[in-house]
Formats: sequence, C-alpha cells, structure tokens
Amino acid sequence: MTSSAAPAAPSDASVLDLAPVVPVVVLHDAADAVPLARALVAGGLPAIEVTLRTPAALESIRAIAAEVPGAVVGAGTVISPEHVRDTVDAGARFLVSPGWTDALLEAMKASGVPFLPGVSTTSEVVALLERGVREMKFFPAEAAGGTAYLKALSAPLPQARFCPTGGISLASAPSYLALPNVGCVGGSWMVPGDAVAAKDWGRVARLAAEAAALGA
Repeated sequence: MTSSAAPAAPSDASVLDLAPVVPVVVLHDAADAVPLARALVAGGLPAIEVTLRTPAALESIRAIAAEVPGAVVGAGTVISPEHVRDTVDAGARFLVSPGWTDALLEAMKASGVPFLPGVSTTSEVVALLERGVREMKFFPAEAAGGTAYLKALSAPLPQARFCPTGGISLASAPSYLALPNVGCVGGSWMVPGDAVAAKDWGRVARLAAEAAALGA
C-alpha cells in the first residue's frame, strides 16, 4: 500500500515517471469518482486519467482533485482548447489527448500542467519533436503496431518517450515497459466495468496493486 501523500506533479514533472501504469477511467456517475480513486491510490497507482467521454467527467475530476490527496488526477480524451481550459479549472494535473493539432498543442503548452499529445505515426512524432515536445501518448497502441512499432522508433528517434495506451493488458504491459522509449503504459484492466458497477473497490485496489508491481 502507498502513502497518502500525493506525488509531486509540478509543471515540469514527467507524467511518464509517476507510475508504471496510468489507469484510464471512464466514469458514468461522479459519485463513484472518489472511492474509485482511493482504491487506485491504495493499490499503488496515484496517476489517474479520467477520460472526457461522459457527462460525469468534469465533476469526477473536480471531486478527485478536492477529496483524494494521494491522487494525481488528469484528463484524457482532451481534443480542444476548451477541454484544456475546463479540465485544468476542475483540477486536472496532467492532460492526455488521442491526437493533436497545432491549436490543441498550444493550449496544452499554455496550460501550465504536463501533457501527452497522442501520436500513431512516425511523422507525427517528428512533428512534435520539431515543436519541442518529447513525451507523447502512443495510441491506439496495439492497433498501431504495438511493441514492434515502438521498438523500431527507438533507434532513429531515441529522444521521444511514450505512454502506449489502447488494448494493453496486464499480460502485455511488461513487454511495453521493457522498451527503452516507454515510460509507462495506460490501461483500463484494473477498473473493470463490473467492479465499478458493483462498487467493489477492494477488487479495484487488488488489481491496481498487481499493475503497480509491474514497476518493481
């Protein structure tokens, strides 16, 4: 189990170094946000990405930021400057996007919090490096080439580091984490829908502990 003290996440911190696994959370009821976050933190996963896929997302981010001091809550599925503004106002301490545009990138840069713009091609990686961004989300990881693709990128583009997300499981995560250009992975296997629906926070904490152990 982890301490209740929140890991540092200043504006120059790396999201990739907070934990080996970042839970990707979809919340349909904001009332579940705090107990879910507490279970994840108890299991050793302090960085929590709440995706903007439901109407409950902003309220969930706000609740976790206010009530779970051990959590570093971030916003996922950030696809507009408005998303950047609204989620940072709600308390998001990092931002993750599935892709990027120049307008979105500039908004994330101006936000004052760490961010991971999404890429799935070599050209996108090079374009971000050209703009001074070295840390990225690789999405959708399995569909876009998985570990073989990332391994191929590491030789010509060693300065780029990634958080692969999309189709990753407890079984496949270690092969990603073994790559020199991967800092962490994103996944949702530790927050299964049936456990959340049943409010089985003990199960979530146990699955989070299994995931956290990947960093040992």
